Amino acid sequence: MNMNVLVAGATGKTGHHLVQALIEQGHKPTALVRDGSDTSDLPDTVNLREGDLTDLQGDVCDGMDAVIFAAGSGSSTGPEMTDKVDRDGAKKLVDIAAGAGVERFVMLSTVGADQENPQGEMGHYLKAKHEADEHLMASGLTYAIVRPVALTDEDRSMKIVLGKEVDKTATAARADVAEVLCNAVTTGTLDGMAVEMQSA
Repeated sequence: MNMNVLVAGATGKTGHHLVQALIEQGHKPTALVRDGSDTSDLPDTVNLREGDLTDLQGDVCDGMDAVIFAAGSGSSTGPEMTDKVDRDGAKKLVDIAAGAGVERFVMLSTVGADQENPQGEMGHYLKAKHEADEHLMASGLTYAIVRPVALTDEDRSMKIVLGKEVDKTATAARADVAEVLCNAVTTGTLDGMAVEMQSA
């Protein structure tokens, strides 16, 4: 079945791989983009839907079979934007998706987001991701949460490790992460799971 999939973060590095993977599998990705976003690198077949994760409208998920949250405020922004995008934006998109009857919601999270009170320099970011993940799990939506280790821009490795065997000091190619997100949303093999992930 061809799916209409809303992708938040489609213009990001992982998002570019993700929309390509969805297209290759015969699905129809719709990129959620802010006004003024650079969409020149997106394939022509990708539909665009205007929306800002800091101020989402209630109809943003209309007509969608599934949603993938692969967005992030970025490493150059401060705690305020982390809260607005990675926590509150994600939670609001979950709520809108639930209200729209979306079949499946896949969240790109991060290793360490299982911690309730993370410490260290990544503590604030990890807590924001934790709260977003917990909100999704409690939403009633069919969900999958993918928590990769440190991301790289390397080509697809074709060898992916999921779950308890993951080495948290390893790396994950963004192209591999995109493949896992794509398969999670289209096959349902990770439904109800929050899994760590690495490239091998």
